Amino acid sequence: MGSTQLFLASTLYGAATLAAALDAGTLPAADRRILVVSNNASVPETHTGLDLAPGFEALRNRFDRIVSWNETIHPLHPGGWAPRADEVPMWERYLRLLWDLGDDDVELVVESIQVAPALAFVQVFIGCPITVYADGLMSYGPTRNKLGLLVDTRIDRLLHLDLVPGLRPMLLSEHGVEPRVVPAAEFTKVLAELAEASMDASGDDLTGVPAGAALLLGQYLSALGLITADEEEELHLSMVRGAAALGHKEIVFKPHPTAPAEWTEPLKAVAESLGCRLTVLNSPVLAEVVYLKARPALVVGCFSTALLTASVFYGIPVARTGTKLLLERLAPYQNSNRIPVTIVHALLPDLNDTRAVTAWKPPSPEQVAAQLTPLLHAVGYCMQAKAYPHLRAEAVAWLTDRLNADTWPYFKRRRLTSLGLPGAVPARLAFVPRNRTVRRVARRARAFKKATLG
Repeated sequence: MGSTQLFLASTLYGAATLAAALDAGTLPAADRRILVVSNNASVPETHTGLDLAPGFEALRNRFDRIVSWNETIHPLHPGGWAPRADEVPMWERYLRLLWDLGDDDVELVVESIQVAPALAFVQVFIGCPITVYADGLMSYGPTRNKLGLLVDTRIDRLLHLDLVPGLRPMLLSEHGVEPRVVPAAEFTKVLAELAEASMDASGDDLTGVPAGAALLLGQYLSALGLITADEEEELHLSMVRGAAALGHKEIVFKPHPTAPAEWTEPLKAVAESLGCRLTVLNSPVLAEVVYLKARPALVVGCFSTALLTASVFYGIPVARTGTKLLLERLAPYQNSNRIPVTIVHALLPDLNDTRAVTAWKPPSPEQVAAQLTPLLHAVGYCMQAKAYPHLRAEAVAWLTDRLNADTWPYFKRRRLTSLGLPGAVPARLAFVPRNRTVRRVARRARAFKKATLG
């Protein structure tokens, strides 16, 4: 009987994180390592899987075998399927036979464990230890869903990139899971390999990309229902205007792979009217490949993780835009995108503030620990108060001392009221949210209104 590690990945960035973790020795040894590739696109047949993406060949040698999760559960979709409890033994036997696992001891390494496909994957292998790896800013936020005792008790470690030095991940901390950093040196080395392989695979895709340009990152937020298509177009236009105002004559726009192609025409027109040249980069290569090959003078985005990799790993100036609107629009308050938006809004300069962009320097780890950590603990508590009751006192202290016009965008009065926190209502009415009689009367009034309005 041997040992096999099963790695579940859905993005090239995530696979690169796994490769870096393996190179750094942050995972125990195993006889075999199998990469399970999942294509989570709404219509997987129309999107290239990560194992076919430019540059993936540089990562392939870290694994003994590549298998497809989509093919394994076909015709079910990875994002919407989970095994029924009485089917779990059958599914495990099936996968052990299909992937030639035999009676091996299996260890699972997955991303985004709160949701499918990762949650379904670990539910199939019911008794196996779990490592969670986080490849983005969401690791600094609370665990958004209950995992169940048969999952959370099996998680041994959390691997994450040190995207915000000085900030400790909140993800899975309520279960006592210790975070472990994937070294930046190993990650950037893997990205360099990936960049070279990407160029070999895609030919001269970046030859038309000017060096030293302002790089604008599109995220296709309207597809997530966070803003409207018109608002997203205006967001992109504001990126062009902001880059031009900072003196950039060469601008590169990297749209989200699934964004409509027609969105780029208005950007070109505005850039031309401002005396700039806009190049659209439709290649599926990672933003980090562009950093290495074209060395942009500025990277602009909303709340993309690539903003932090540009600043922290490559020392490229960055600027944000649209984060205040996103903080207002995110719903419900527990939306897991709230933490990435909060981090970017709190850390990075606003594109429209020319002086702030040109003068900005990354904060030290000590500054991050002292200023950003308390804010995220307050926001994290408001997002998942039941899972993190130990953070209440810290949240109360922060809200009491720091809630003002500049920090209000991070919170919602309704959420503060439901949790009985400072800032919920005027001080003279502070007893209301906690008063049983008032709450009972309010419930009766709402019920009466609902009944009378039919």
